[in-house]
Amino acid sequence: MIDNKELEQVNFEEKILKAKELLEKLSNPQITLSDSIKLYKTGVNELEEAQKLLDEAKLIFSVENKN
Repeated sequence: MIDNKELEQVNFEEKILKAKELLEKLSNPQITLSDSIKLYKTGVNELEEAQKLLDEAKLIFSVENKN
């Protein structure tokens, strides 16, 4: 069974991988401006969510480390 920490780690890793995939798609010279804007927005959203997960993990670590 996966606990919350493992689930957050998986989600974090998935978000980073998704952002990396979007970046690769943005590197395609055949991409349209409209598609590149959509991919960019999606990528920024994925990275922001990953950052939130990382911040939560840091907070949890800090609290547990103090105890």
